[in-house]
Amino acid sequence: MTNRPGKGINFARLNSETRIIDQAIEALAGFPGVGRRTALRMVVFLLRRPEAEVRRLGESLIRLKTDLRTCVECGNVSEQEVCRVCADPNRDRSLLCVVEDFSDQLAIESTGQFKGIYHILGGLISPIDGVGPDDLNIQSLLPRVANGEVREVLMALNPTSEGDTTMFYLGRKLRESGVRITAISRGVSIGAELEYTDEITLGRSIIHRTEYHI
Repeated sequence: MTNRPGKGINFARLNSETRIIDQAIEALAGFPGVGRRTALRMVVFLLRRPEAEVRRLGESLIRLKTDLRTCVECGNVSEQEVCRVCADPNRDRSLLCVVEDFSDQLAIESTGQFKGIYHILGGLISPIDGVGPDDLNIQSLLPRVANGEVREVLMALNPTSEGDTTMFYLGRKLRESGVRITAISRGVSIGAELEYTDEITLGRSIIHRTEYHI
């Protein structure tokens, strides 16, 4: 490939028996919701793109593992030791929102309805999958709440059985701290995932959050 990426390649006869192509298909097919047919279309698309563009894509993916770290305060991904939200002096540090993963944090931020800080669990309690409380970022949550600065903990977890199990466990752990414990309203459908919920619905669920009772 020189001036025109893909020139001279008969894409109609392209098949996964080619070792390099097959490796790329296997790698892309490992992404959520991506099957081999979709992965093949992605490979064909990349072959048609300029080499510099594909290199930038590859380098940006590598940087996800080499240049990102875990925020020492909330557990979110960050380029710095402390993430952008935790380092922002304008955030309301009396209001702490507990979420499953950073994708849920991004979804809530996009609503513009939450001005507090976050705590990223890194998953949900799921006994059937062998995931228990010790596998999550829970131990660091308790001292954050116990320091007296946090007055409300908003549990914004997916409305699934795993989310409900995790909320029940956290509710019992946090009850002795005396903080107000709330949960997003059920405007978010049962079984839905926060990262795929539209901004208006998610925003209203935050505004109309309810007291969480064990």
